[in-house]
Amino acid sequence: MEDFLPEDEPLLEARRRGHEIGATPIGPAGGAALRFLASLLGARTVVEVGSGCGVSGVYLMRGMPKDAVLTSVDIEPEHQRLAKLAYREAGLSAFRTRMIIGPALEVLPRLTDGAYDMVFCDAAKHEYPEYLAAALRLLRPGGVVAFDNALWHDRVADPDVRDPETEAIREVHRAVREDERLVPLLVPVGDGLLCAVKRD
Repeated sequence: MEDFLPEDEPLLEARRRGHEIGATPIGPAGGAALRFLASLLGARTVVEVGSGCGVSGVYLMRGMPKDAVLTSVDIEPEHQRLAKLAYREAGLSAFRTRMIIGPALEVLPRLTDGAYDMVFCDAAKHEYPEYLAAALRLLRPGGVVAFDNALWHDRVADPDVRDPETEAIREVHRAVREDERLVPLLVPVGDGLLCAVKRD
């Protein structure tokens, strides 16, 4: 599954740099799923929380229309610098990105309600429940929220694992399943991709 769509040189280089500095990006199959979702939605406005040093952004923008804009939020300036490098290497114009450095829970409240087609979350796992609440406000009807690491290296399925990050991911699973405003799907690619469509 991970090898079905081989990555090109810009993605491989962005992935290598991410691993080098300890910012593990979304896997190839998860990235392909993001590109698919962005394309399916015709997503013109996307927020990503956690840049993955550019890997997720490249996938997302390759699925978005050529004049669409990705808003990338990351607390680490170096991650953002490497993301910009990845976008250049992938031939993606700078005007297609809005890079915001800062804690996600401080940045997201400043973004416009109902203005986004997609929100992708791959940052602090213990903040996932707060990201979900923010996404519900930010998304238009029919928009999609997606969370990487939804299986969290098989910890989520192990009832003996009770650390804060694992419990936060479990909380998001429950919230997405139980919220009648959402149509949920857990996709078994990479480390798990939890997706949900916001109903009209």
